[in-house]
Amino acid sequence: MNYNKKSVEDIDVTGKRVLCRCDFNVPIKGGVITSDKRIVAALPTIQYLVKQGAKVILCSHMGKPKGEYKPELSLKVVADRLSELLGQTVIMAADVAGKDAQAKAAALENGQVMLLENTRFEKGETKNDPELSRKLASLADIFVNDAFGTAHRAHSSTAGVADYLPAVCGYLIQKEIGIMGKALADPERPFVAILGGAKVSDKLNVINNLLEKVDTLIIGGGMAYTFLAAKGYAVGKSLLDTEKIDYCKEMMAKAEAKGVKLLLPVDTVVAASFPDPIDGPIDVKTVAADAIPADMEGLDIGEESRKLFAEAAKSAKTVVWNGPMGVFENPILAKGTIAVAEALAESSAVTIVGGGDSAAACEQLGFADKITHISTGGGASLEFLEGLELPGIACLQDK
Repeated sequence: MNYNKKSVEDIDVTGKRVLCRCDFNVPIKGGVITSDKRIVAALPTIQYLVKQGAKVILCSHMGKPKGEYKPELSLKVVADRLSELLGQTVIMAADVAGKDAQAKAAALENGQVMLLENTRFEKGETKNDPELSRKLASLADIFVNDAFGTAHRAHSSTAGVADYLPAVCGYLIQKEIGIMGKALADPERPFVAILGGAKVSDKLNVINNLLEKVDTLIIGGGMAYTFLAAKGYAVGKSLLDTEKIDYCKEMMAKAEAKGVKLLLPVDTVVAASFPDPIDGPIDVKTVAADAIPADMEGLDIGEESRKLFAEAAKSAKTVVWNGPMGVFENPILAKGTIAVAEALAESSAVTIVGGGDSAAACEQLGFADKITHISTGGGASLEFLEGLELPGIACLQDK
């Protein structure tokens, strides 16, 4: 995939109606936004468009209304918060591409901002319906995609509109494809990738793709136990994807053939059962990776593994991390994830954290400002690491 895409700065937006796809899928509790991080992240692109005198038409989805109007998933709260952050009124449309949106878009003046209603209130949005794409495109002269979190979805508002309008990226997507694209296409070496999370099946293609690119691949989290089983170790009651044991053997053979160092946990923190509640007290002990008792399950990497993984991360020039090392929601089982986050924070390498739980861990631990780049998209960054073409980026004009 070509990562060298035109951005908002490569196109004249003055006096033009610009449809800008943002990621305003913010958490809401009792009608109140509990984190406006995604809204704040979209500000640089919106402020640039306003400053350039564009007529700005913002759109986004929120939640999963499945093609129906659901008042609790209205973007009105986002319009109110945006108005505060921008210091100007954000005009709210009552629909997505209907009469109200059309009338308000037509009446926009240079530098004004409006927000369309939740794009997923339209049945055609997730089906990438050409009729909806055309309607959305008819509101504007230019399409700007700045929603990396949904760039892996071929929806009307993320990709379909680009069939009818010149399409470029905003600053958020530009940063994502600039930093992550370079890491995958032309990394400074040694290049180390750290993968965690529960299942091997979630990361099959990521492992395969990264083995073509990295010098060291580290595997932790629940998925490590299937690799340990592939080495012939008994893993007790640990998470095990029996259908993927042969795949793990293939990947270990591939790593050896390519001269890639594949690091697995050498010790593991075990307990009699999964913590219930997830953050509740739990009795644990640390055992060697090849000595997991039959009646216990591995829930985090042990101290020796933490040291091993941290040393590999600190000796790298480029590090990509996706997925926790254990059940990090529980403080007793978060030590492996904390050790990895700390190693990245202390490293002088280009450090990239691929969204989701790993991003949450870095933010909760206060390491976010010490990481080169924390991706704004969990699923999108995973597909990026797989080497897949992301529809919301592929549709943008090449430089």
